[in-house]
Amino acid sequence: MSLARNTAVIGGLTLVSRVLGFARDLLIAAAMGAGPVADAFFAALRFPNLFRRLFAEGAFSQAFVPVYSKTLAEKGPEEADRMANEALAVLLVVTAALTAMAVAAMPWINLVLFAGYVDDPETFRLATLLTQLTMPYLMAMSVATLFSGVLNARGKFFVAAAAPILLNLCLLIGVWPFRNDAVQAAIAAAVAVSISGVLQAAWVWAGAQRAGAHGTIKPPRITANVKRIAALAVPGAIAGGALQINVMVSQILASFEQGAIAFLNVADRLYQMPLGLIGIAVGVAMLPRLARLVQEEDTAGAKAALDDAVALSMAFTLPAAAAMLAIPFFIIDGLFTRGAFTADDARNTALALLHYGWGVPAFVLARVYAPAFFAREDTRAPMRYAIVSMVLNIGLGAALFFGLRSIGVAGFPGLAIATSAAAWLNVGLMIRSLMKRDAYGPTPAAFARLGRVALASGVLFGFLFLAASQRATLEGLLGGKEMAIAALIGVGGIVYVACAFLFRAVTLSEIRAAFRRDRGPPRDGGGGLPGGGFE
Repeated sequence: MSLARNTAVIGGLTLVSRVLGFARDLLIAAAMGAGPVADAFFAALRFPNLFRRLFAEGAFSQAFVPVYSKTLAEKGPEEADRMANEALAVLLVVTAALTAMAVAAMPWINLVLFAGYVDDPETFRLATLLTQLTMPYLMAMSVATLFSGVLNARGKFFVAAAAPILLNLCLLIGVWPFRNDAVQAAIAAAVAVSISGVLQAAWVWAGAQRAGAHGTIKPPRITANVKRIAALAVPGAIAGGALQINVMVSQILASFEQGAIAFLNVADRLYQMPLGLIGIAVGVAMLPRLARLVQEEDTAGAKAALDDAVALSMAFTLPAAAAMLAIPFFIIDGLFTRGAFTADDARNTALALLHYGWGVPAFVLARVYAPAFFAREDTRAPMRYAIVSMVLNIGLGAALFFGLRSIGVAGFPGLAIATSAAAWLNVGLMIRSLMKRDAYGPTPAAFARLGRVALASGVLFGFLFLAASQRATLEGLLGGKEMAIAALIGVGGIVYVACAFLFRAVTLSEIRAAFRRDRGPPRDGGGGLPGGGFE
């Protein structure tokens, strides 16, 4: 299938998941608000998500997919499945050990991760309990990710893309009965996260079996295949670790400001929407395609594939960023202000969303450019760039957080500023490296298309900014803030699409060409890397 078709499959299912995730976020915000209980819940999710991204969706998947794809092409499915089973056995042992150690040591680990609440014993104990309840999610998602990689290498992009829907359904079912009791809602949500991990693993494993893969659990052995994957995964783990250290440091700093963890998390959910729908979808679809082109030594084809991916991703990402920059408070207040989540909470969250907004294109581009390295079995370069960006993020974040607080201003927006600045530095280093090795070089036509997309997005920004100035009138005409923001987003989408065609940022012939089947082996189904985190 073509890049656009594969992206549409993954992105479409991710959209379904994100719609359910949005309903989940509304329910959690209404049940827990933006106070200590919400801070404890979101803090609890950070630790299992750290290792999930590190071992499951991060370094492991980036190393596993190219190696499995090459083994499948050169030695056949039987040898590829043997390699997958060897990797699964070792991965399970490692993640089980980490889970057990983390559960036992969590009261001491949270002295660092949740330091701002040490003087609040009740909230601190709740955060520790919630983290212990969510840790089994790591093991389950490791299994899910491996079999998602198997499906991905076999050209299937449905089963695993649908898996995160189970997470959101579990959370909605778990939290709803306790929506009027914040603490019980948080406990129910933590249990639901782990249950959803087991369900996702079973779902993707069954999909792999139906696709002809034979996944079984065997005693772990350090084989040549395992060593090869580890050699690629270790630099990727360091890179992923650097990125996740950014997240952890931001959380530690935010814990010194009540409500800040919740503000950042709600904003994070919204900026993750284009990242999940576009960045991750394009990245997942790109990796097997680029791996094939690199294996065929088709340099021109690989460059063209990257140009297509950048254009496709920015056509959807830049308008989303424009909305976050133009109407952050309108979005947050219209969607989230209800129950325990107040208008003041919405104003604070809007500050974080504003500064995440200008970083959104970089977050997405990092997902687009990364496969160009992984397809060449190069995980060392992304590791170096991630470490450099980590240093900037931590240094700038701490300086802004404490600097703003020292002058009596909320410090948490500084953490969002640092995250976006570090993301742009990371992308800049990736582009520079790819161009130096002649693996990428945007054509004049690609630059022109990006300029037209930016122009259409600029018009959208102006429309939304002016419309937001008439917010009271819109709410009066449409019967409330919820209907007003829904209508504004809908009309804004029409304005952007019209401008995109008017400025020839996209044409009907290009759309038809993008959805034609790609050359290569026949592909007949679905399944990719899961986005099974709390996103």
